[in-house]
Amino acid sequence: MERLRQSIRSVAPAIIAIIMFLVVWEVAVWIWDVENWILPAPSLIVLTLFDTWHLLPEHIWMTTKEALLGFLLGIIVALVMAFILDFSSFLRKSFYPILLFSQTIPIIAIAPLLIIWFGYGILPKVLVVALVTFFPVVVSVVEGLQSSDRDMIRLVRSMGGSHLQVFSSVRFPHALPYLFTGLRIGATYSVLAAVISEWVGASSGLGIYLIKAQSSFATDRVFVVIVLISLLSCLLFLVVVLLGRLMMPWKHKSQKK
Repeated sequence: MERLRQSIRSVAPAIIAIIMFLVVWEVAVWIWDVENWILPAPSLIVLTLFDTWHLLPEHIWMTTKEALLGFLLGIIVALVMAFILDFSSFLRKSFYPILLFSQTIPIIAIAPLLIIWFGYGILPKVLVVALVTFFPVVVSVVEGLQSSDRDMIRLVRSMGGSHLQVFSSVRFPHALPYLFTGLRIGATYSVLAAVISEWVGASSGLGIYLIKAQSSFATDRVFVVIVLISLLSCLLFLVVVLLGRLMMPWKHKSQKK
């Protein structure tokens, strides 16, 4: 019960701020008599969500599938790359600048190339999400591995510990908080990356639904998509946070103290 009270107290300010923002928005639209195609009221957006719900599940599922598959692929590739870069200082110095440079290329410019190379199926969308979520994870894990406690490493080695034992008992546990920091960042990017990839070429997905709503000046439907994208991103972020608490209970307990 005490934990529930603490959780409520921690999220209460954010909930109150959101409610106040929506109330001000609703009142402002009503007072200035703003046209719905310019800025719909929150109440109209909610009504539109219910009225068009029968059209949305297919689009929601496609975007969610692209985001999840791309996120998982990005995590796997990022972990492998992080371990390789950590293993060799030469590789780290050689490839780290290339990784940094890759992030200067707009994803909207890469997506058409992936469509040309891999077609209009789900694969190019998954690759776009993986490219976006890959970088924060690999950078975070490399930083975590490189900042491991040297005294603990020497202690384990003095007791006859192998490289694998040092990695599993000292270095990787130390890198876990860094890993989940990167995962939280990647989780917030994954849904947005999936939507952007759908703009280039797709038959279903929230990105396609958004383009159709925008082209018909259905601003209320545009806001419905914005709400759904935000909710999916928050849900994936929450899943990552919960997984972090399960895998790092010691960190959560120390923060509570």
